Amino acid sequence: MVDILIVGAGPTGLACALEAQKEGLSYVVIEKGSIVDSIRRFPVNMTFFSTPELLELDNIPFTTLGTRSNRSETVRYYQQVAHRRNLQIKPHTLVTSVEKVDDTFKVTTDKGVWESATVVIATGYFDNPNMLGIKGEDLPFVHKYYTEPFLYAGAKVVVVGGKNSACETALDLWRHGAHVTIVHRKDTINEKVKYWVRPDLINRLEARQITGYFGYIVREIRNGEIDIQHTVTNAIITLPTDFVIPHVGYRPDIHLLQQCGIEVQDDTLIPTYNPNTFETNIPGLFVAGSVMCGCKTWNIFIENSREHAKPIIHEINNVLLRKKAQ
Repeated sequence: MVDILIVGAGPTGLACALEAQKEGLSYVVIEKGSIVDSIRRFPVNMTFFSTPELLELDNIPFTTLGTRSNRSETVRYYQQVAHRRNLQIKPHTLVTSVEKVDDTFKVTTDKGVWESATVVIATGYFDNPNMLGIKGEDLPFVHKYYTEPFLYAGAKVVVVGGKNSACETALDLWRHGAHVTIVHRKDTINEKVKYWVRPDLINRLEARQITGYFGYIVREIRNGEIDIQHTVTNAIITLPTDFVIPHVGYRPDIHLLQQCGIEVQDDTLIPTYNPNTFETNIPGLFVAGSVMCGCKTWNIFIENSREHAKPIIHEINNVLLRKKAQ
């Protein structure tokens, strides 16, 4: 029996564990992958927009070679924080259900059952890419995740999307010898794309080193080709391709939330929670980090979600004190 069971060992889950540790509460973090597994699966050459100090946990310094951290530095930092602070983490353990029995939560995993007084769900959203909703998007050459460019050298690759992930992927592929086409439903690249990425891609497009189809949506994917349709004229163009990489965003997996009994909005997938304490409609059950934002994934990121830990642990302390007083 622990005071707190935290589901998810991303930055927010780690922040909650650090705060619980400081408060002298017993806790365990259950993680289905490795520590900060989502960041580990980011593109190898990715550079973070946030500066290192905005990614730090518990004032533990994050030193980097440049002004911004890359993927490897960021993974190493968070994993070293977990190691040096001896955080109680059970990696590669999948939570299958959370059930409240009287005043105790029974958390079932693929490796056993835990009991806890409270539960914090901090599972993020990177595991669930948005679907295009078209025929052919499940074909084996359609890759929902992009990690490194070497597989695609010399190949024709269509990247779908116009935000950071799509733009960075298109540039990385081009620099490593792929023949890149980018397709985006809007007329221009998103203006909020990282300030060093957007002009770089615009230059490549103007030099015809990368081909761009703006104002187009994908209609169908078949072996060796993809149909795109203009959003105004409805004209359809068929492009030859070896690979398709859709970068059209992510959304949280709401199945665990719903299984727990947490109310979730149908349209936005945002769970019901108290904005001051992060407690859901189930007493003693909390949400933290980007799992809270539903489809609006641009609202919550590492630098603001790490701040969720203090109010959550403060409220959990209150919950535990009330239980002891009963």
